[in-house]
Amino acid sequence: MGLLQDWREYAYGVDINSKPGKVIWDRYFKEEQAVYEQLLSNPSDIVKGTVKELAQKYNMELRHMVGFLDGINDSLNEANPIEEMTEDTEVKLDINLEKLYYNMVEAKAHWLYELPVWDSLLPEERRKELYTQQKKSGTVVKEKKIGRNDPCPCGSGKKYKKCCGANF
Repeated sequence: MGLLQDWREYAYGVDINSKPGKVIWDRYFKEEQAVYEQLLSNPSDIVKGTVKELAQKYNMELRHMVGFLDGINDSLNEANPIEEMTEDTEVKLDINLEKLYYNMVEAKAHWLYELPVWDSLLPEERRKELYTQQKKSGTVVKEKKIGRNDPCPCGSGKKYKKCCGANF
């Protein structure tokens, strides 16, 4: 079994609201926050190493490091090969800060996107823009329905019911 599959079965194979689930996720979220605090303190430094080395560097259980790499992968300038990852796979954490912030908002990870370090990384105005952009991305907007007696949207000047609406 691959590392990613092992992580997903371990983390998602248990109800998050159960006692074992809360233990797993509470521990993971604390470790995740600690890693992000370290990474974001020097965001221009590109961290490289094997999965095992990074787990040791950040004092994480190997499974949790795999979960972290799974979570951050979409926020990197160059994605890591997480699907076929082993503990000896070389990974690189070249973070795109705007993508990372956006994805943290999308994941509803307020303990991450509200970290004080963001104040020095992205201006508050830009963070608000990214927050709003992400929230709007999930909003479905229905177009106004055309009434029978409204002008036809094709521009003919006729009523909809006598033009394009006649086919319905």
